[in-house]
Parts: sequence; structure tokens; C-alpha cells
Amino acid sequence: MILLLAITLLPACQGVPGKDGLDGDSFLGTVFEIEGDFTPANEWMLHFKFPNTIEVFESDVVLVYILWEQADNLDVWRLLPQTVVLTEGILQYNYDFTLADVQIFLDGSLDLNTLLPAEWQDQVFRIVVLPADFAINNSLDVSNYNLVVKSLSLDNKPVEKIDLGDTYKINSPD
Repeated sequence: MILLLAITLLPACQGVPGKDGLDGDSFLGTVFEIEGDFTPANEWMLHFKFPNTIEVFESDVVLVYILWEQADNLDVWRLLPQTVVLTEGILQYNYDFTLADVQIFLDGSLDLNTLLPAEWQDQVFRIVVLPADFAINNSLDVSNYNLVVKSLSLDNKPVEKIDLGDTYKINSPD
């Protein structure tokens, strides 16, 4: 009976399956931070190419969060897309991704040239790459950035800040 119980419980202790021969728990996710300005020159889009050190798989989930505000000295992150209703029309912060890159862009029913600097300048984003199995198996609320990074055990680790002006140049975390 004890042997049967041990055989039944053993597979449940294996953790998240690994990729490319790595232990499952060694790659549970990655977080990058980028900052940039949306301008007519970059077609109201920020482009982030994944560094060569990160391989994104077909089954991975890529999430993008925007630094929405600071409340009580805490960062408030919102999952994209985010829609803002302005008197001039609707503005949406959105993104798409491939296995090689992420594009964050502005869209909406208004003339983007009429935006205030607070809506397009110095925008900060966190890009999270995590295995789909991790999000599904843990019933993870991906809309909550803090919960996502805590679930990935990344909440006490510095976030890599990528300078978009010099792709792949990683800045020292604060």
C-alpha cells in the first residue's frame, strides 16, 4: 500500500517540465523592463527584440504590463491592452509578439499627434515570458503583475532593464 502511494505521489513532485534538457524549475520565466517614447518617427511603436540569451517557444506566453501610476510609493502595473477614454477620443496601449520580438504600440480613434506628453513620453513596460503550462497549471491571474512575478519566484530579484536605443545593452538594475 505504501509503495502504491509513493508511486502515485512521485510524478506530482516533478515540477514544471523542462525545455531543451534543462530542469523544469530552472526556467520558470523572465522579466525585462523597457522605457521609451511613442513618436511619429517610430510610428507610435516601441520594438523590443529578445536577447540571444532568451529562447521563446511556441507554447510560451508573453505578457506586457505598463507602469500605470505610483500609489503610496508602490508601482501600479496594468496588463496590456489598456484603453483610455479621452475627450479627443479613445487611446489604446497594445502589443503583439513573435518568437523573436515584442511590439508595443498606440492605437485608437484619435489623432495621436494631439496626445499630451504624459500619454506618449517616458512610458515604462515590463515584458514577462513564461511557459504556458505554468500559467495554466497554476490557474495564474496574469492580470496581476505582482502575483505573476511572485509565482515565478522573481519578486525579490532585480529586473533587467533594456535600453531600446542600444538593443541588447542591459543596464544595471536599480
